[in-house]
Amino acid sequence: MELQERIPVSLYTAVDRDMFVQQICPQRRPAVLRGVSMGPCLEKWTVQYLAQRGGDKEVKIHVSPVPQMDFLRKNFAYKTLPFNEFVKRVSERKHSDFFLCEDESYYLRSLGEDVRKEPADLSKQFPGLAEDFHVPQFFEPDQFFSSVFRISSCGLQLWTHYDVMDNLLGQVTGMKRVVLYSPQDALHLYLSGDKSQVLDIDAPDLKQFPDFVKAKRYECVLEPGDLLFIPALWFHNTTALQFGVGVNVFWRHLPADSYDKKDPYGNKDPLAATRALQALERALHTLDELPADYRDFYGRRMVQRIQKRTYCDNQFTRQSNTQEDAGTSLPSRQFTNPG
Repeated sequence: MELQERIPVSLYTAVDRDMFVQQICPQRRPAVLRGVSMGPCLEKWTVQYLAQRGGDKEVKIHVSPVPQMDFLRKNFAYKTLPFNEFVKRVSERKHSDFFLCEDESYYLRSLGEDVRKEPADLSKQFPGLAEDFHVPQFFEPDQFFSSVFRISSCGLQLWTHYDVMDNLLGQVTGMKRVVLYSPQDALHLYLSGDKSQVLDIDAPDLKQFPDFVKAKRYECVLEPGDLLFIPALWFHNTTALQFGVGVNVFWRHLPADSYDKKDPYGNKDPLAATRALQALERALHTLDELPADYRDFYGRRMVQRIQKRTYCDNQFTRQSNTQEDAGTSLPSRQFTNPG
């Protein structure tokens, strides 16, 4: 018996800019785009080529004794390696040189030159490799926010989280399982900030997280050359089924002044959302001045008003029905456990 309802992510082929902008993006649902040109990286980015072109530039990496990385409880260490040495290690299953143990897992998420202020940009951090990767022209140049280089050990699983900008995940080498959850299922994911506290999504602790089963699970496996469109606010959890290299491209789909200018990662809530949440905290503190039964009464009225003003269930349902007709579902064989 399945814990959650599983829905294949729709697959589109022969996607051009017009199709993406007019048909796919407005649905606000994940989509696998197959056959979009990403440049010569698909043929060139072998372990040897990456090491040679990336050189001995030092990179900051995550190292974990287990493949399931947990950002909330920090079960990993930050270490620094020359890029060419990192690529050699991350492509291996057992390591003769290691930090924690011989089967430790590695993860690189490229950073800007000033990690506190500057978003990652493949053309700046890895110019010798950037010329091999062609950013899909599915958005205006002035909407570009970042291009994040990612390299993962086989088996590495990253925590479930959301970003506040639209992005395309380009899978260059290896296969990757991606599990996604709708923003409308946020209340079932036991959030701590932008991350879910449910670490093991395949065998969750249902005594601790009983409502997790209510979340609908969207799933796909990316092959080399695939692009995955991840709309803003969609939760995603990735597992590298093989040694994997990819590039995330993020862009601003809201007006530029909607975003926090001190956000180099693209995961801080939009400014209006931050103000609204702060106002809610002030309102709740005000309700604390009342007896419990009054707090209950006025709290329920506040929830009702929020639901009436903000929930878009009907709109999402209409979009879901339209989307099911528009796309081709990925085959069910792709519901593969990482092993």
